Amino acid sequence: MALTIFDRYGGFATVRKIVSAFYGKVLDSPLLVHHFEDVDMRRLVDHQARFVSSVMGGPASYSDDHLRRIHARHGITTEEFREMVDLLEETLEDFDFAEADIREVIGQVRRREGLVVSA
Repeated sequence: MALTIFDRYGGFATVRKIVSAFYGKVLDSPLLVHHFEDVDMRRLVDHQARFVSSVMGGPASYSDDHLRRIHARHGITTEEFREMVDLLEETLEDFDFAEADIREVIGQVRRREGLVVSA
């Protein structure tokens, strides 16, 4: 049985570090920072780490309906979504992910664009 991307890179502990580094980049983005002004970042990092774990083949999962419902009130634009995807890709590169694994993770995230973009 082949290991998942989640397993190959160290599981939840590594994913949490990735997500923390990713949000460091997000909070530095003038395009994105306004979405996080009144957000409990510890809680958000925890939720996002579960989501990233799920797209890496880990044990967490989020239904499409759940993702749509959570993001609907945020008015996320296509440009903002794509900026976040680019920052996630950059972060995975920073953590020395193999190119094929980056493509897989980013492809899984991009597949959900219609669930996240609402503006």
